[in-house]
Amino acid sequence: MAVLNVCLCSNLPPNPKPILSTTQVSSLPSLPTHRIPQGLNQPQASNNLVFSLGESISRASFLALLSASLVFAADPALAFKSILRQANFKGAKLLGASFFDSDLTGADLSDADLRGADFSLANVTKANLSNANLEGALATGNTSFKGSVITGADFTDVPLRDDQREYLCKVADGLNPVTGNATRDTLLCN
Repeated sequence: MAVLNVCLCSNLPPNPKPILSTTQVSSLPSLPTHRIPQGLNQPQASNNLVFSLGESISRASFLALLSASLVFAADPALAFKSILRQANFKGAKLLGASFFDSDLTGADLSDADLRGADFSLANVTKANLSNANLEGALATGNTSFKGSVITGADFTDVPLRDDQREYLCKVADGLNPVTGNATRDTLLCN
């Protein structure tokens, strides 16, 4: 998006209309003469200063507006969503971390300490959760773990939708090396 912004910014008209008229500029306070470059008289220096400032503000405002509109035009739902696809959190201590409404597709959360983390509405599909400790984590709403590796993961006290629990029980295997709990037992599988 930055490349697009630079390209569009460079296509702005080279001489936009001044914000102030010549009569308004002449009524501005005079600049000290020791700051005026040689060859410029005082009204021209004031006019150049105001014009330069106006042009800078104009370009910055246009760039900010363009950037914001491109984000919302692409997908309004993504404007405030954390995109953490393929992120590497292997072995990280993420106690109480918030992944609320995040996209963690393909992320590596193996051996991570995720106790009390919030995965509400998160997309955790195809993530590696092997040996992760998720004790007391939140996974409410539309959270999805489809295709994730959960060997040795500890889901003790994690509230899951029935369809997610059923799916995870089909692939659950192993013991968590930290807690010693069997993944199937922590998911309350039959």
